[in-house]
Amino acid sequence: MKTRKELKKEYLRTPKEMGVYRIRNTLNNRSYIAASIDIKARFNRHRMSLKTNNESVKALHTEWLKYGEDAFEFEILDRLTPLEKPDYDPTEDLKTLEALWLEKLQPYEPTGYHPAKKTE
Repeated sequence: MKTRKELKKEYLRTPKEMGVYRIRNTLNNRSYIAASIDIKARFNRHRMSLKTNNESVKALHTEWLKYGEDAFEFEILDRLTPLEKPDYDPTEDLKTLEALWLEKLQPYEPTGYHPAKKTE
Protein backbone atom coordinates (compact mmCIF):
# COMPACT_ATOMS: atom_id res chain seq x y z
CA MET A 1 0.00 0.00 0.00
CA LYS A 2 1.29 3.46 -0.90
CA THR A 3 1.99 6.00 1.78
CA ARG A 4 0.21 9.33 1.92
CA LYS A 5 3.43 11.05 0.81
CA GLU A 6 3.75 8.74 -2.22
CA LEU A 7 0.11 9.31 -3.17
CA LYS A 8 0.54 13.08 -2.94
CA LYS A 9 3.68 12.97 -5.08
CA GLU A 10 1.88 10.82 -7.66
CA TYR A 11 -1.07 13.22 -7.72
CA LEU A 12 1.19 16.23 -8.26
CA ARG A 13 2.89 14.49 -11.21
CA THR A 14 -0.41 13.58 -12.85
CA PRO A 15 -1.14 15.86 -15.82
CA LYS A 16 -4.14 18.09 -15.18
CA GLU A 17 -6.98 18.34 -17.66
CA MET A 18 -7.03 21.89 -19.02
CA GLY A 19 -9.44 23.59 -21.37
CA VAL A 20 -12.84 25.25 -21.47
CA TYR A 21 -15.78 24.19 -19.34
CA ARG A 22 -19.42 25.08 -18.92
CA ILE A 23 -21.83 25.10 -16.00
CA ARG A 24 -25.32 24.81 -17.48
CA ASN A 25 -28.72 25.15 -15.88
CA THR A 26 -30.62 22.25 -17.44
CA LEU A 27 -34.00 23.87 -16.69
CA ASN A 28 -33.50 27.13 -18.60
CA ASN A 29 -30.28 26.41 -20.56
CA ARG A 30 -28.39 29.41 -19.10
CA SER A 31 -24.63 28.84 -19.10
CA TYR A 32 -21.41 30.03 -17.55
CA ILE A 33 -18.26 29.37 -19.60
CA ALA A 34 -14.63 29.68 -18.51
CA ALA A 35 -11.17 28.20 -19.06
CA SER A 36 -8.94 26.55 -16.50
CA ILE A 37 -5.55 24.87 -16.28
CA ASP A 38 -7.15 22.28 -13.97
CA ILE A 39 -10.82 21.77 -14.83
CA LYS A 40 -11.51 19.11 -12.20
CA ALA A 41 -10.19 21.35 -9.41
CA ARG A 42 -12.14 24.31 -10.82
CA PHE A 43 -15.37 22.28 -10.82
CA ASN A 44 -14.74 21.42 -7.17
CA ARG A 45 -14.13 25.08 -6.29
CA HIS A 46 -17.33 26.17 -8.05
CA ARG A 47 -19.38 23.51 -6.26
CA MET A 48 -17.94 24.48 -2.90
CA SER A 49 -18.47 28.19 -3.57
CA LEU A 50 -22.05 27.58 -4.62
CA LYS A 51 -22.77 25.46 -1.56
CA THR A 52 -21.18 27.93 0.86
CA ASN A 53 -22.65 31.12 -0.62
CA ASN A 54 -19.28 32.37 -1.90
CA GLU A 55 -19.79 32.09 -5.67
CA SER A 56 -18.62 35.22 -7.49
CA VAL A 57 -21.05 34.72 -10.40
CA LYS A 58 -24.10 36.10 -8.60
CA ALA A 59 -26.76 35.17 -11.19
CA LEU A 60 -25.48 31.59 -11.22
CA HIS A 61 -25.54 31.48 -7.44
CA THR A 62 -29.08 32.89 -7.30
CA GLU A 63 -30.39 30.19 -9.60
CA TRP A 64 -28.40 27.49 -7.79
CA LEU A 65 -30.28 28.45 -4.63
CA LYS A 66 -33.59 28.66 -6.50
CA TYR A 67 -33.41 25.40 -8.51
CA GLY A 68 -30.93 23.30 -6.53
CA GLU A 69 -27.75 21.45 -7.41
CA ASP A 70 -29.53 18.80 -9.49
CA ALA A 71 -30.59 21.43 -12.04
CA PHE A 72 -26.95 22.04 -13.06
CA GLU A 73 -24.47 20.10 -15.12
CA PHE A 74 -20.73 20.64 -15.30
CA GLU A 75 -19.20 19.73 -18.65
CA ILE A 76 -15.92 20.06 -20.49
CA LEU A 77 -16.42 21.77 -23.84
CA ASP A 78 -12.86 21.60 -25.14
CA ARG A 79 -9.55 20.23 -23.93
CA LEU A 80 -6.18 21.85 -24.49
CA THR A 81 -3.23 19.55 -24.99
CA PRO A 82 -0.12 21.25 -23.65
CA LEU A 83 2.79 21.76 -26.01
CA GLU A 84 5.83 19.57 -25.41
CA LYS A 85 7.97 22.51 -24.28
CA PRO A 86 9.43 22.83 -20.79
CA ASP A 87 8.58 26.55 -20.59
CA TYR A 88 5.10 26.28 -22.14
CA ASP A 89 2.55 28.62 -20.56
CA PRO A 90 -1.01 27.76 -21.67
CA THR A 91 -2.54 31.06 -20.49
CA GLU A 92 -2.89 32.72 -23.90
CA ASP A 93 -4.05 29.52 -25.58
CA LEU A 94 -6.72 29.07 -22.91
CA LYS A 95 -7.87 32.69 -23.33
CA THR A 96 -8.19 32.19 -27.09
CA LEU A 97 -10.09 28.93 -26.68
CA GLU A 98 -12.42 30.51 -24.12
CA ALA A 99 -13.09 33.47 -26.43
CA LEU A 100 -14.01 31.09 -29.26
CA TRP A 101 -16.55 29.28 -27.07
CA LEU A 102 -17.99 32.53 -25.73
CA GLU A 103 -18.46 33.71 -29.32
CA LYS A 104 -20.00 30.40 -30.36
CA LEU A 105 -22.45 29.97 -27.46
CA GLN A 106 -23.12 33.62 -26.51
CA PRO A 107 -23.81 32.93 -22.80
CA TYR A 108 -24.60 36.56 -21.99
CA GLU A 109 -27.45 37.95 -19.89
CA PRO A 110 -30.34 37.49 -19.99
CA THR A 111 -29.87 34.04 -21.60
CA GLY A 112 -26.56 33.28 -19.86
CA TYR A 113 -24.65 34.09 -16.69
CA HIS A 114 -22.06 36.42 -18.21
CA PRO A 115 -22.70 40.17 -18.15
CA ALA A 116 -24.26 41.47 -21.36
CA LYS A 117 -21.76 42.53 -24.00
CA LYS A 118 -21.29 46.26 -24.28
CA THR A 119 -22.13 47.57 -27.73
CA GLU A 120 -19.92 50.25 -29.19
